[in-house]
Amino acid sequence: MSSNTRQRGLDGVVAAQTRLSHVDGQAGELIIGGYQLSELAGRVSFEEAAHLLWRGALPAPDELAALRREIAELRALPEETMHVVRAAAKTPPIDALRMACATLSLDLARPDDISPAADLAAAKLLAARFPTVVAAHARLSAGKQPIAPRTDLPLSANFLYMVHGKEPDPIAARAIDTYWVTVIDHGMNASTFAARVIASTRSDIVSALTGAIGALKGPLHGGAPGPVLDMLKDIRSADRAEAWVRNELAAGRRIMGFGHRVYKVRDPRADVLSKVANEMSSAALENRQLFDLARAAEQTILKVLEEVKPGRNLRTNVEFYTALVLQALGLDPRSFVATFACGRVAGWCAHVIEQHGEDHLIRPQSEYVGPRGLKVGGDKGRRT
Repeated sequence: MSSNTRQRGLDGVVAAQTRLSHVDGQAGELIIGGYQLSELAGRVSFEEAAHLLWRGALPAPDELAALRREIAELRALPEETMHVVRAAAKTPPIDALRMACATLSLDLARPDDISPAADLAAAKLLAARFPTVVAAHARLSAGKQPIAPRTDLPLSANFLYMVHGKEPDPIAARAIDTYWVTVIDHGMNASTFAARVIASTRSDIVSALTGAIGALKGPLHGGAPGPVLDMLKDIRSADRAEAWVRNELAAGRRIMGFGHRVYKVRDPRADVLSKVANEMSSAALENRQLFDLARAAEQTILKVLEEVKPGRNLRTNVEFYTALVLQALGLDPRSFVATFACGRVAGWCAHVIEQHGEDHLIRPQSEYVGPRGLKVGGDKGRRT
């Protein structure tokens, strides 16, 4: 392979055609199933957005009702999965989710069936059970017993019910639902690519999603919504923000919640979630104080970044306001990435379905840069 065909990290390489989502980093647009994110977030439910990705259109009322019934009936975890979640109570939530995900194929009639119908059935099961796994693990890691899911609540409201043991108010339920719609899919990111690579071998959907979770765990992809809260705690007040960010940049440290591999302007997901965070902040003084600090700090950080790193286009990303939304919902920062996966699961499943339909092995090449012509014994088996 010649050097002029090598793209580090596959930057700019088109690995698949998809109808699912499109990220326009220059314009700051995210299109999901033909709709601008702003058309969907806060206007359709997570189940509706999942149907859009899985079936190619928003559901009719009877289709939505049927989908909600199916997902509600699938929420409870089998004994084998709950055993894994209990055993993993002291491990990071994203690791517990990965381990639990691998067990979910035990509840599928034909786990190796990759037909469209089988994939769709598995997608519904995975979307139903990811929130149950994350909620059960959150309670177990806090020394509490898991709460069984209810079938009479929407998926998002049921998640908060299982975490806190009480029905959420409408603002909170709407917030987590909007969050999951906002992060449901995002082009060919690392975890989605991992899922598609696995699916391209004709492996099953559960294997593909287990691999996707493994990719999401990595801090270069899974992000840092939790550390955003640590950053705001360190800043403490708006008048300290400029000195704080200058010190961090001088020390060569990354500013959490700013910059994105694709977006050269503001992340459109940040726009959606800033509105959600603002709505959530009206419910408690502590949330309002944190939101006001975040808004003031954001403007200061953007100003300093433009001055210190001109031309880098480091703008607010999805992690910044994700931290505020999930914190206001009373979630443990350690579970933020696993909670993200509860939204992204629908997108991952849609990509697996799409890849199985394409039925083409993803097999890039590598460029060898190692030695040649070595002889056995020539280096005496030693490496210096």
